[in-house]
Formats: sequence, C-alpha cells, structure tokens
Amino acid sequence: MLDLELTDEQKLIRDTIASFAAEQIRPIARDCDERGHVPDETAVKGFELGLIHSAVPEEHGGFGEARSAVTGCLVAEELGWGDLSIALHLLAPRLLVYPVLDAGTPEQRARYLPRFATEFHAASAAMVEPRFDFDPTDLATTARRDNGHFVLSGAKCFVPLAEEADALLVYARIAGAKGAGGETAAFLVDRGTPGLTISEREANMGLKALGTYELSLDDVRVPVAARLGGEAGADLGRILNHTRVALAALAVGVARGAFEYARDYAKERRAFGVAIAQKQAIAFMLAQMAIEVDATRLLTWEAAWKLDRGEDATREAVLAQRYAAKMALEVTDNAVQVLGGHGYVRDHPVELWLRNARGFASFEGLAIV
Repeated sequence: MLDLELTDEQKLIRDTIASFAAEQIRPIARDCDERGHVPDETAVKGFELGLIHSAVPEEHGGFGEARSAVTGCLVAEELGWGDLSIALHLLAPRLLVYPVLDAGTPEQRARYLPRFATEFHAASAAMVEPRFDFDPTDLATTARRDNGHFVLSGAKCFVPLAEEADALLVYARIAGAKGAGGETAAFLVDRGTPGLTISEREANMGLKALGTYELSLDDVRVPVAARLGGEAGADLGRILNHTRVALAALAVGVARGAFEYARDYAKERRAFGVAIAQKQAIAFMLAQMAIEVDATRLLTWEAAWKLDRGEDATREAVLAQRYAAKMALEVTDNAVQVLGGHGYVRDHPVELWLRNARGFASFEGLAIV
C-alpha cells in the first residue's frame, strides 16, 4: 500500500527549505539571472542547511543522516520554487557525492567525501552529450581498457559548475563490453587530468545564473580504481532513476511557483470591474494548472517512495520525469498567458520561469535525490 504521509521531521525539513527559498533565493533570483552568477554567500547558506553534508557519514566528517528520496523531493521542490538555477547550483555537489555514497568503494568514499563535510565544495557530473540522439543508456563517450587504466574519449555538455569543480563523475560506455549498447559506467576524474578540456561557459536560453559547460575528453587516462564501484562497477540504472525523480521534483517547484504567481495576479488584476480570476477562461486555466502540479507531485512521490523501499522504480521515475517536463512547460506558459502583455516583460518573473522550464526535456542528470 502506497503511503505518502510525511513524518514530523520531513515536514520540518520542508518548512525550513521553504523559508530559505522565500527569504534567501526568491529575492535575488532576478538579479542572479541578469548577472549570470550565484553569490558565494548563498551557496554557503545553502550548505549550512545540510543540503550536502547531512548524508556524509560521520567517519568522513558529516552528519551521517539516512537519505530518503521522498525527503529529497521535498527539498528539490521548495528550492525549485525559489529559483531553478540557484537550486541546481546548490545541489550540484550531490551529483558526485550521492553516487559515491551509494556505490563507491571504501577508498573512493575516504578520498572524496571528507572535502564535502565542512564547506560548500564544487563538484559535478557529466552525463549529457551534444548530439540529437543522446541516450543515457547508450552513450557515445567511450571508456577503453588499457594496461590497468581506462581511457575516456568523447564530449559532454550541460555540466554544471565544471569550471570550478575539483572532481567530476563522467559517464561513459565501456568499449567492447557485452550487450547491444555496451556496459555503462561512471568514472571519477580529477580536475587537471591530461586530456580533459573544459570549454567556455554555455550560453543557454534559461538557467542563466547557473554555469554549465561543455567538456572534451581526449584519451583521458584514469586508473581502474577510478571507476565508480571499482572493478565491480555500480548500478547506474538506480542512480539514473534518482536523477529523474530529482528533476521531476524541481519541475513541480518551478510550476507551482508560476501557478501561485498567476493565481494571485488574477485575483488582483481587474478588467471591466471584476478580477480576471472570475472570468471563466482564466478560472478554468488556473484550475487545470493546479491539477497538473498536484498530479505530477504524486507521480514523483510514488517513484521516490519505491526508491526508498529499494524497489525497481524505473517505470515510475521515467513517467514522472517525462510528465513533469511537459507539465512545467505548459504551466509556466499558461502563467505568461494569464498575465497577458505583462507576462512577456521582465517586470514579472513568469518569463524567467518559462525560459527555465523549457529546458527540462534536456536536463538529464543535472540533479539527484
């Protein structure tokens, strides 16, 4: 029986992150978008909430708290409500930390986790590839075995915080492995490794406050011990499901913010002597927006609930991510329509939310719960 009743601790976490988003993120979101930068002090304040180190084991300097995908969804939704770019910036280190927590060898955990226990430390993952037929289960980036090493070759894009990250988790297909698409693996690659080149910052339609970059891997040699999970590898399917759920939760947050803003605007904006919210076309549009947001949240929580139970949640995670990408675009676009001409100008944030929401169909692997 599916049980989505939140614990008192989860409610407290949700309320704490909601307050942070309202007081620390929303007020600076527009300025961050214009400047293309997230202030360091915001990252520090986010770190102090335990967004990263709460899950790091005590022996590595963290709090050692148990992780929950449902709790992660609560956090992601509230941060996404605040601002998607800032949310992805604050959560980017998880892209390396959580896979190492879940599947890393003792040596990998001891090497990488302590640096995230005391301060915000930039790290990231490279999954998306710059090609129209990108498929996370059939990557073009390859990893070739060579005398106790893996040699990585390929290109990546949409890599957050790559310029300042000390380490990256790079996803690649092991050349010559069995199966139609080969075996997918992940590799811990340190900054400055020969052959790893970080290109100039990408100029995106949305996410302007978040630095994302293209990477080129030209025969990057890493030891076999750099493979996530060591020689045995890791269950990357489960990791991918955690990223899908995270993106769905962020999309719910963005869409919820747009709906609430449009709803409040419609209550205050008057035309022909009445609030436009009383017009049937507007009222029905707002109702449909609310339905879509709540429906997507339930899809997302179901997938997260199964992940927390250790069950295969691939079907639920894929459905949640796909539906969330479509929903976020429709809801933010409707928010612009509710505001009419005002929705198209930068005096209101709905145009920013629409630009950000447009990218959810391409944001594979940019967040994890």
